[in-house]
Amino acid sequence: MDNLTPKEIVAYLDKYVIGQKDAKKTIAVALRNRYRRMQLDEDMQHDVVPKNILMIGSTGVGKTEIARRLAKMMNLPFIKVEASKYTEVGFVGRDVESMVRDLATTSLSLVRAEENEKNKEKIAIYVENKIIEKLLPPLPAGASEQKKADYEHAFAKMQEKFEKGELDNLMVKVEVPDHPMLSDDGLPPQMIQVQESIVKVLGAYGKKGTEKELSVKDAKKILETEASQELLDEEQLKTLALEKVEKGGIIFLDEIDKIAVSSSAQSRQDPSKEGVQRDLLPIVEGSTVQTKLGMVKTDHILFIAAGAFHLSKPSDLIPELQGRFPLRVELNSLDEETLYRILTEPKHSLIKQYQALMKVEGVTLTFEEEALRAIAHYSLTANEKTEDIGARRLHTVVEKVLEEISFSADEYTGQEISVSKTLIDEKIGSVVEDEDATRYIL
Repeated sequence: MDNLTPKEIVAYLDKYVIGQKDAKKTIAVALRNRYRRMQLDEDMQHDVVPKNILMIGSTGVGKTEIARRLAKMMNLPFIKVEASKYTEVGFVGRDVESMVRDLATTSLSLVRAEENEKNKEKIAIYVENKIIEKLLPPLPAGASEQKKADYEHAFAKMQEKFEKGELDNLMVKVEVPDHPMLSDDGLPPQMIQVQESIVKVLGAYGKKGTEKELSVKDAKKILETEASQELLDEEQLKTLALEKVEKGGIIFLDEIDKIAVSSSAQSRQDPSKEGVQRDLLPIVEGSTVQTKLGMVKTDHILFIAAGAFHLSKPSDLIPELQGRFPLRVELNSLDEETLYRILTEPKHSLIKQYQALMKVEGVTLTFEEEALRAIAHYSLTANEKTEDIGARRLHTVVEKVLEEISFSADEYTGQEISVSKTLIDEKIGSVVEDEDATRYIL
């Protein structure tokens, strides 16, 4: 899906995100330009740098949802990070280079999954053979032709049973790897290097693994990983992942407004915020970062930044960083009609989700048209009276309305429950009228 046209990208996003046409178009063109660049000659490719995007809009208007859907849609390395989680070099906390390391890890996982899919049949055969060999007594050396024929017949019979799932409950002994599971999340670069050294040392001792008795069903998962390691060349995977991350990586940098220093608060400036911006600048401009894949060049990674900018403005970012986000798009606030559409139109809208959840209990949940309009109306009113949290308010309102029905769902098995405007008014109306109640309940 990495060569979709801008119209196809927008059409895909339209299934899940209502409105925000400008943001969708800008991102669609930026993504298409990644594909266009790869069709150019190598010399020109180097000079065509990605046009990074700054999305400006209140919380709950669709910034994160667009990013989340892009992550599912794109066959490219993609991560979403919060700028506010990073600290200036020299302070305790995550350094900005860790986002590139995270992206590299994502790229490796993506490439590994792609290669596993390509080798799906080989992996399945490997797993099947391994399990049957563990279940059948080994064929002794120098066995007669008759013994060999009997073994092959028994093996074929076991294959039939394996394919039908008839062996799933049998127990077999498999080797479970003892690789140390360590994370670099939240660690400064010096500690990450120490951790990688520990992994190498422990890996030398823990490579053999521990033999455990598991059901065939559970053993399949362990052996699939083993097959993947046997069949795939780890160094080749890293090379492919490195190429993928450098040519098509995307980093969604949320809450970038949290590291901006408001010009109206000069006396209360947080020096570490500007420090994070200065640390971020070389990565966005193009630098080289040490990762598990090797040295990753960030020159052609696409950065999409987003922020509400309530207490600060984009111009409060340092000028150099502003210049690295030439494409700016403002997302619209949500009106009542948009909230109604968000509630009903997306492929897996909130209403469809609740209906599916109740269906599990054997309850058919329906909503009157007036009830849906009332939910949108009360959500907008609550946003206006208190903090505007956009579409997230719909979750709060719907949960409050359906709380009792959801709690007692087992009593309504086989029945149809219709949610009326009267029920909405009863559950939400008085709460929304009281501003203090709205703040604490909705």
